[in-house]
Amino acid sequence: MHRLQRDPRGDPPALGREGNRAMSTTDHSSDSLIGARVPRVRDDRMVRGRGQYVDDIADIGVLHAAIFRSPIAAGEVTAFDGAAAEALDGVALVLGPDQIAALTDPVPSSWLLWGQQLIDVPIVDRSIRYVGQPIGIVVASSRAVAEDALELLDVDFEDRPAVVGVEMARIEGAPPVYPQLESNQVGSFQFGPPREVLEQVFAASAHVIDRTFTIPRISHSPLEPRGLVAEWLPTTLQLTVHSSTQVPHIVRRDVARALRLRQDRVRVVANDVGGAFGQKTSLFPDETMVCLAATLLGRRVKWIEDRVESLSSSYQGRGRVTRARLGMDADGRFTVIHADIHGDVGAFTSTGTGGTGPFQVSGLMIEGPYKFDAGASTVTARYTNAVPTGAFRGYGMQEATFIRERLVDEAARELGLDPVELRQRNMITADELPHVTNTQLPYDNGDYPQVLARAAALARAGARPGTERVRRGIGYSSMVEITGFAPSALLEMYNIHWSGWESSTVRVNEDGTITVHSGVTSVGQGIETSLAQIAAERLGVPLSWVHVQLGDTLTSGYSNMASQASRGLPLAGGALWNAAEALRERMHALASAYLEAAPEEVQYADGEFRAETGAAIAWREVAHRGWMGWRRRAEDPIRLEETFEYDPASITFGYATHAAQVAVDLDTGKVCVEDYWVVHDSGVVVNPLIGDGQTIGGVAMGIGSALLEEATFTADGQPTATTYLDYVLPLSEDVPDLVLDHIVTPSELTPGGFKGLGESGTIPPPAAIANAIAAAVPDRR
Repeated sequence: MHRLQRDPRGDPPALGREGNRAMSTTDHSSDSLIGARVPRVRDDRMVRGRGQYVDDIADIGVLHAAIFRSPIAAGEVTAFDGAAAEALDGVALVLGPDQIAALTDPVPSSWLLWGQQLIDVPIVDRSIRYVGQPIGIVVASSRAVAEDALELLDVDFEDRPAVVGVEMARIEGAPPVYPQLESNQVGSFQFGPPREVLEQVFAASAHVIDRTFTIPRISHSPLEPRGLVAEWLPTTLQLTVHSSTQVPHIVRRDVARALRLRQDRVRVVANDVGGAFGQKTSLFPDETMVCLAATLLGRRVKWIEDRVESLSSSYQGRGRVTRARLGMDADGRFTVIHADIHGDVGAFTSTGTGGTGPFQVSGLMIEGPYKFDAGASTVTARYTNAVPTGAFRGYGMQEATFIRERLVDEAARELGLDPVELRQRNMITADELPHVTNTQLPYDNGDYPQVLARAAALARAGARPGTERVRRGIGYSSMVEITGFAPSALLEMYNIHWSGWESSTVRVNEDGTITVHSGVTSVGQGIETSLAQIAAERLGVPLSWVHVQLGDTLTSGYSNMASQASRGLPLAGGALWNAAEALRERMHALASAYLEAAPEEVQYADGEFRAETGAAIAWREVAHRGWMGWRRRAEDPIRLEETFEYDPASITFGYATHAAQVAVDLDTGKVCVEDYWVVHDSGVVVNPLIGDGQTIGGVAMGIGSALLEEATFTADGQPTATTYLDYVLPLSEDVPDLVLDHIVTPSELTPGGFKGLGESGTIPPPAAIANAIAAAVPDRR
């Protein structure tokens, strides 16, 4: 267990700087549920082993699937014979590529890059483009029988040369991943002013820092790999899919598209999801095959990904090479920044919310918290013979932060300046916000220099001396992050086929209890607890009265993006804030009518409405009478239920500065992260306990990205990190004690003043750690 330290000034107030209050934010008393450290509502069930993950669904009457995957990275399936496998006792179904292709339609990518020609992703293809590509499926009485049957499949391949890595994909004359295309380029776009403008500013700059950065692919490694149970009922023509997914509505949409079904014939349920980190934001081809098998058999079919499949065949994250330049004047003032980003999409642009999106977000976010006369990114994506990349926690922002913050430290080193001072000299100040970047991002509010100053003060107070053979250094990383990814108009402008809005429904049941429905999903981040706190606070009822139901397309509000991109609380929570307020007013009006008093003469406290006359009625009694339809206002519906659809006017932006202290052993080369400090602002924090957990987990993930994790391949495209013997995750001993410090600047855009924080912990660590290493051993570049 790691000790969580706090800044000695104590917990933050409920609100931040005077003058930065959102109109919708109110002061809360000390017993407010907003800002309370409430244990997660599902913890009791989970620690007792009563969770229901996909593999916990009973196996009675269930058939089991196994996926046949390509053993080569590039080539063609020339023959597929499943006769021997079909003859094995217990095998119910064998499907090869031709059969699957005839019964399915492709699924389109949602976020394209300018110039992209290939949009649709087929469920199966005889052309092989990566090791692990699903080619066929076997369904049998048990997973063991299904895997035995895989060994009996007679499949022939014709090999082709593989393209491994984005650098090889860039070479003129490289083997084509798609022979019908002129090159391996997916598409390209320039964010910000044109190149000629940038070059003029670079030419006029007194100093230019020019570096190339390689950011490797990494695996998501959720505790629960992917999996689903699909059941087709011929009597009702209904397909029910229990899936370990972040995005039930995207899965429903794409399953319906692929299997040629009406969407109302498909129900997707995500109960407990054991981690996701962006990997589970798409419908995968192998998952579609399982759903197809269920419809053909009219049975329930289960498939659970094993860890080798997860590390080699599930979508990965990151993966790009970037040449970046930073220009400055003679006084160290930033003049211009440009990043030439070449992203590795793998065999195809993944569907759902992945594809080229992370590369494009990197391009948009390259300026971070600093002022530039000109700033831009050129984003180019390329096909390679590897498993596709997609969304990963920190969605392009970790990479942009690494590139920019390494440039800043390199600039400080070359100019002989303190890296904190150089950052302070160039940061956007509180009175300069709102601010529109050169890439046209509308930053909202906050105080970027404040978090930098507080992080630097904490780090300097905890600095440790080095020795001759063990060098120590402190590195910093400052960032701004997109949270509450929306509005829908922005997504439409970029032709991104996602919906940015969210809705929340809150109901007062006849017995007075509260049920909340939302389209966001629970993936271990505690969103159901935070939503319950908002509902209980706004309605004035005990938290124990509130139950939050998520993850079922039959009952949840439509949510295309659901839980990702740090958007759950600012969007679903913002919608719930307004819905609960409307329902509270209706309950108050009903109680006033029953008490025969004007609404302003009735007060509510401790579950009871009381008039000035002394007459009183309990909350539960008001709920009962309301459902009877008694004494309602003519303009009100009878049902004690309110739904609010929230599509914000703009994006909210969180921000942070992290500092890391490392020790570098010159004799062994081992790097140890000894101390770590986090100062961030994510608006009003509903539950600091959950916020701390999100941040600590994010930092641990960032340490893994910085020092340990890399998905590697041989020259012919074979993955070489397919078990945890080869793919190294951070252990508890790799994560130091953390000092967390919050400032709170309520959003002026969202009801409740919320911003997201799910990714803020994982974005800055790689840059902070790399800068700390460079500070520890500046003489060993």
